[in-house]
Amino acid sequence: MKVFRHLKGTHSGSILTIGNYDGIHLGHQEILNKLILEAKKTNLLSSVMTFEPHPKEFFFPKDAPARIISIREKLEYFEEKRIDQVFIIKFNHEFSSLTSTQFIDILKNNIQAKQVIIGNDFRFGARREGDFKSLMKDGINVCVMEKIQNNGERISSTMVRDLLANGDLERATYILGRPYAISGKVVHGDKRGRELGFPTANIHMFHNRPPLKGVFAVKLNGMSGVANLGTRPTITGISKLNLEVHLFDFSDDLYGKHAKVIFLQKVRDEKKFRNIEALKEQIKIDIKKAKIFLEDYDRR
Repeated sequence: MKVFRHLKGTHSGSILTIGNYDGIHLGHQEILNKLILEAKKTNLLSSVMTFEPHPKEFFFPKDAPARIISIREKLEYFEEKRIDQVFIIKFNHEFSSLTSTQFIDILKNNIQAKQVIIGNDFRFGARREGDFKSLMKDGINVCVMEKIQNNGERISSTMVRDLLANGDLERATYILGRPYAISGKVVHGDKRGRELGFPTANIHMFHNRPPLKGVFAVKLNGMSGVANLGTRPTITGISKLNLEVHLFDFSDDLYGKHAKVIFLQKVRDEKKFRNIEALKEQIKIDIKKAKIFLEDYDRR
């Protein structure tokens, strides 16, 4: 898979989809599956155009929603799907000021898009003036995909975000088509977990603000454990969410390795305890609950 962070020059003829793809839920996956199928039929390159930062982060930095997945995780998913090329567009004032006509010119001349696959609410250009009809008028073949619904409600990134924030991992898994996960590099921490008697793998996340927090039963690269995603209010208290995982019956070195933490069940919310001893007793309870769930999970 080729990744482009610019739109200079031209590329071989492609079939393209455009969107933020935050979370890559079932609705997104249907579009991507259609993209891959049509690319094979037409012998065109399957191409995705996405944006960094998310447009809402550009226009409303203080009120932008939490990211479901990072740009790296998004690229990992596209790689797994064997997408041919991805265009990561820097969403800034210059790009947001493009007219719909200018944007279409980029699709035709820079990306050589022969066909575009989009959702039925797709809009583009300054003031969102362009839609699929604008593309068709300029000679681009357009496939408009209807939104997928779940129990009469449209599947969206907002739905996934709310489910994760509320700890409903079972339904979030269904809407995503896979368990929610966060990837990152295992880095050295302050060894507080080891001092407490529960050593942890500290994960350097690419998320500034993930959509969930608390204590969870997890799998890290296939190994069972309990994770805390929060600010550690009892020990130090930090402003940025920190992800640390205590693995059961594991003592090897993971430092520097890439880890994928799969969130399977929420155990509890994070809270501040009156002292360290109370925290240690709660961790024992958390581990017991997580083990019961994961042992049952492994038997399924």
